[in-house]
Amino acid sequence: MPKSGSPLELTTLAAIPLVMVLGNSMIVPVLPTMERELNLSQFQVSLMITAFSFAAGLIIPFVGYLSDRFGRKVIIVPALILYGIGGIIAGLAAWLMDNAYNIILIARIIQGIGAAGTAPIAMALIGDLYSGSKESKALGLIEATNGLGKVLSPILGSLLALLIWYAVFFAFPALCFLTALAVWFLIKEKNPAKPKPLKQYLASLKQVFKEQGGWLVTAFFVGSIGLFILFGVLFYLSDILETEYKLDGVIKGAILAIPLMGMVTTAYITGGRIKQNKPLMRKIMLTGLSILTASMIAVGFFKQIYVMIGLLTLGSIGTGLLLPCLNTLITGSVAKSERGMITSLYNSLRFLGVAVGPPVFSWLMGISHQTLFFSVAGLAALTFLLTFFFIKPGAKNKKGTGKTEEPTSLFKKVPAK
Repeated sequence: MPKSGSPLELTTLAAIPLVMVLGNSMIVPVLPTMERELNLSQFQVSLMITAFSFAAGLIIPFVGYLSDRFGRKVIIVPALILYGIGGIIAGLAAWLMDNAYNIILIARIIQGIGAAGTAPIAMALIGDLYSGSKESKALGLIEATNGLGKVLSPILGSLLALLIWYAVFFAFPALCFLTALAVWFLIKEKNPAKPKPLKQYLASLKQVFKEQGGWLVTAFFVGSIGLFILFGVLFYLSDILETEYKLDGVIKGAILAIPLMGMVTTAYITGGRIKQNKPLMRKIMLTGLSILTASMIAVGFFKQIYVMIGLLTLGSIGTGLLLPCLNTLITGSVAKSERGMITSLYNSLRFLGVAVGPPVFSWLMGISHQTLFFSVAGLAALTFLLTFFFIKPGAKNKKGTGKTEEPTSLFKKVPAK
């Protein structure tokens, strides 16, 4: 058993979001091919992302509660196995059936249910295992790994599509099973506290939202919008590269990886620098949202591919500044006994943002390029304003100790008049 904080333990934790992302994002570059091969509409093919993410978003709060009650590993391991099984079902349907769309869609829902118990619970597990700067660094690492999966996914998906388009479904089940084994044997979970009765558990959650609901709900929304824009942009870029610029295969995958690489690098650096400095986190979040808003406005004025890729990469850098800060704030906002549910609610909304992104972008693409990006810029600007007014660091220390009060005094609370 590796020591807590060892490279082997961190690598195992980082593999969880990597597997989750590969299962979802590797199909992005093959969506246009799937559309042709299965004779689908653009909306039908966008449901391949939406079905996965919507299923995950609905299930995550339930697995969050179960992880708080029974432990993190007993949720993560079966979830990874189910995730791999869903991929096998989708691949077999595409390979053996003439009309495979409905079965593949069901398999994507199964994958989404499995994904619900992976990265969201890993985030809570990191909060259990680490504290202080080690926690923010570990959270930055899994956000960066999450992003790295998005970088590798279009390239790997495009390479596998050279064999056959549905090879992407068969590619990651083995990785799911290996990661499940690694989590079970290499992660030493701290002894969970005696689980609270459901009534007491719900009362504790109610108290958390009573004390911190304003900033928590805002943080959930901001994270959701960040992922909504990111996956919508990937869907848009994948579509225009193939339909307007006739780019396919590895070249298209490499181009899709460019904006994602900007996000990955930024997220990793940010996670390592923010530590527990909450005023700094707020400044970084506002900076990231400013960059994201400005880049989306600028893209509305340009359709040249090189300029768009540069601006979309800039927007992804803004997202990379935003997400590690949100992860650290939310994970540290509650005691261990409710952490699984809080991080799960946050990730649930992130998944729903991913689910809504492709169909909304598809609809707005049908109107006009400027309508699409000016609408997205307006949404990014709204998240900036919400962050500015509702997420305000101001933890108060216990008198004479210099230690922050536990468990939830992260932000200023306006006293009742």
